Amino acid sequence: MSFRDLNLNTPLYNAIDDLGFTQPTPIQAEAFNVVASGADMVGIAQTGTGKTFAYMLPILKNLKFSKQENPRVLILVPTRELVVQVVDEIEKLAKYINTRVLGVYGGTNINTQKQAVAQGQDIIVATPGRLYDLAVSRVLQLKSLERLVIDEVDVMLDLGFRHQLINIFDILPERRQNIMFSATMTEDVDALITDFFTAPQKVSIAISGTPLENISQTKYSVPNYYTKLNLLVHLFQDAETYNKALVFVSNKRMADRLFEALDEFFNEELCVIHSNKTQNYRLRSIEQFREGVNRILVATDVMARGLDIDNVSHVFNFDTPDYPENYMHRIGRTGRAEREGQAIIFSTEKEQEGLEKIETLMQMEIPELQIPTEVVISTELIEEERTVIKERNNPTKRKDIDAPGPAFHEKSAKNSKENLGGSYKFKIAAKYKKPKTRGDKNYNKRNKK
Repeated sequence: MSFRDLNLNTPLYNAIDDLGFTQPTPIQAEAFNVVASGADMVGIAQTGTGKTFAYMLPILKNLKFSKQENPRVLILVPTRELVVQVVDEIEKLAKYINTRVLGVYGGTNINTQKQAVAQGQDIIVATPGRLYDLAVSRVLQLKSLERLVIDEVDVMLDLGFRHQLINIFDILPERRQNIMFSATMTEDVDALITDFFTAPQKVSIAISGTPLENISQTKYSVPNYYTKLNLLVHLFQDAETYNKALVFVSNKRMADRLFEALDEFFNEELCVIHSNKTQNYRLRSIEQFREGVNRILVATDVMARGLDIDNVSHVFNFDTPDYPENYMHRIGRTGRAEREGQAIIFSTEKEQEGLEKIETLMQMEIPELQIPTEVVISTELIEEERTVIKERNNPTKRKDIDAPGPAFHEKSAKNSKENLGGSYKFKIAAKYKKPKTRGDKNYNKRNKK
């Protein structure tokens, strides 16, 4: 099947030719007619399968020219980086179409975005929080909205965006087309579909947990963090093989720790992204990695989810994710657009349970490689790896009599006041020979006698 079979218009064909694409991916071919028909749709597909074009091709084909100021298409994505990426993809497709596209997200000046919205837009790409802020301020009017697209919806729900999504649904017109894309079908996603979609058609390309065939996977059993670090440094010495490597870690603290350690060896070749970094820093890191200025990118799950970076040669799972679905999202960063990719996972003894869950989900055992003899096996442990001994209600535990206790000193004279209680007003009256309140008439009568 080719793009010519999708019955697109000439401007879209010209844009696709410029991009060098000839055949649609399975999700693009399956979703086109459903989205074009105007029916609600739920698309389940692995990352890296061309989901953005899957919903944008039919939308742009049917989006007629208009001078109205209010947007007709709203696209919600979980992260700022995805906003930038989706806007870029839409601009490529709409190269020969007079379509106004704007991306809005938090962390930047909202007044600048208000001015851009006020100039009139056809398509808004946004993170949920910033979109709701603009809508509440009444600058962004959604009364003319025709289509709502929610991409990476499972990540949104994992990040706690459920209430914000419900608030957005409440301010949208009831008559609209709902389009949702997700890499996994969870209970939360299913509940959202049940509550807000009308008889949606489901387009499923890959079963959740099915590994992409063009990704080769291997694993290393590693005792601890410092041995993982030594192994990673050893592998990265081969710059020709590991020419564009994405390293996933579980959290921001680990990302900074690993970045600082690798910086000693690969200073000019290294970059990092996580949510504590500024927006400009994050975008610059992604762009430098995308362009090949840096060949190693250290990232957390949330930051790199959904990012489309071409020619990633290797994805390293520096730690084993707690949820096997996260492993699928991680390795989906390589082997994109049907290219060959490599995925490598490091697992300690404590992480074996997570590894087993991954292999159970994929219904396959990942081949194991032996640690090269040149790699130093460290015995040093980081704080998270050390055993913590907790003693609760230990009856034999003695009190430390030398431990500092509560401070004690004599009160000063001014602080040693008597608690006068309810008799306070009478003592004041006796002292000053006048009632404390105007209503104490009996006092005045008693004094006259």
